[in-house]
Amino acid sequence: MIGAGTIGASWAAYFLSRGLPVSASDPSPGAPDLLRRMIENAWPTLMRLGGKPDADPNAWTFNADPVVALEGADFVQESAPERLDIKQDLLARIDAALPPDVVIASSTSGLLASRLSERCAHPERVVIGHPFNPPHLIPLVEVVGGAKASPEAVAAAMAIYRAIGKHPIEIRKEVPGHLANRLQAALWREAVHLVAEGVASVADVDAAISEGPGLRWALMGPHTTFHLAGGEGGMEHFLHHLLPALESWWMDLGDPKVDAAVQAMLVAGVAEGTGGATTGELAQRRDAALVRLLEARAAG
Repeated sequence: MIGAGTIGASWAAYFLSRGLPVSASDPSPGAPDLLRRMIENAWPTLMRLGGKPDADPNAWTFNADPVVALEGADFVQESAPERLDIKQDLLARIDAALPPDVVIASSTSGLLASRLSERCAHPERVVIGHPFNPPHLIPLVEVVGGAKASPEAVAAAMAIYRAIGKHPIEIRKEVPGHLANRLQAALWREAVHLVAEGVASVADVDAAISEGPGLRWALMGPHTTFHLAGGEGGMEHFLHHLLPALESWWMDLGDPKVDAAVQAMLVAGVAEGTGGATTGELAQRRDAALVRLLEARAAG
């Protein structure tokens, strides 16, 4: 684990729960304490969600020097700050310190794989392995090889994530933001537009998702959802009968300008909709609900 902030520490806890020893590195003086707290806090939940009974939460080491931390590594998950220059320099150092067959995966949420590996001697083994926050709970990992990574490196990363219980998906073409973040961005753009135009409050826009299609999306994606909407005729029937209406809605979607006034509306709307709860309180509620949802899906 190169980079042991919030994302890296969450990754580390998950890898440990699957019985894998972890060597971590981060330049922050507070990183070891954050890592320790994350593992301790997440461990009961990880055991509840399928962690190995004999997994050791103390099977981790830490060194501020990433080169030292890399000694003997079989797989690297980089989770440094989301800045291209920082990641390029760090990945070049990681690449130089490892045998060329060790896969290096970056947790970047939107940078391109081919740009990240520009300074590496072996760009063919650098892929993106983008988790969703919090990585120790959300199954999805987006794997992107881009223009330079080899098919073997992509396949190896997919196999590693699958072996530890994640749900990796392969992004076949590099695009900024990968896949899921682009889908999130598209939805939020329209959500902001609807608030800015006075169509509904922030709370009601959020409820329109969490109390409606969001429940279905926790079980199946948009294509399968609309396939079911077509009834016995499935997607073919849906496209024949409902596509014209959808296309007319697409033409009417907004392109909001998030100026100071709109930003103020969003800030005030979120405060009102959440009842003034802190982000820490909201995260606790979210994570507790996520655990129950994951258990329900596993049981079903």
